[in-house]
Amino acid sequence: MDYRIRQRDGFQGKIGELVSMLEYSREVLLNDIKDLDQTDIDFIPFEDANSIGSLLMHIASIDFVHQVITFEKRDLNENEYSRWESALFLGEKARNEIKNRPLNYYLDILFETRERTLTLLSSKNEEWLYEENIWDNGVSHNNFWLWFHVMEDEINHRGQIRLIKRMLLNSK
Repeated sequence: MDYRIRQRDGFQGKIGELVSMLEYSREVLLNDIKDLDQTDIDFIPFEDANSIGSLLMHIASIDFVHQVITFEKRDLNENEYSRWESALFLGEKARNEIKNRPLNYYLDILFETRERTLTLLSSKNEEWLYEENIWDNGVSHNNFWLWFHVMEDEINHRGQIRLIKRMLLNSK
């Protein structure tokens, strides 16, 4: 594991530094889940909690949604929303729908969404990070903040996954 934030080949300026941070965050997540089996992934530690599988799908969904928002400058269409709804909002629907899958199922989706993110980021220049947009509620944001949020969200849910793993050990 590399503990340096640095430029990555194939990415311009600060985009390479952002990629470095995204890659580190993902590497730590993958290390945290590498030994989990399906029972572990589906474990719900208490009523109204999310499973590790649901959190992994949520992480992938956030990556996907931010691809659409930042690269395509639009919201999800009906088909995309239908595919990702449970993972985006978690809760009861996710508990009912996101289960009974092996770890590789989740890993494939995480890799697929992140590879697309990296491909799309490689096509952008540093100025793109600072492009400003305004949400419907009048709040300004830029692409850099949106991708920082993707990383921030993943790190937050990685902490939840670690907590669920501890609860899982105590339940055995």
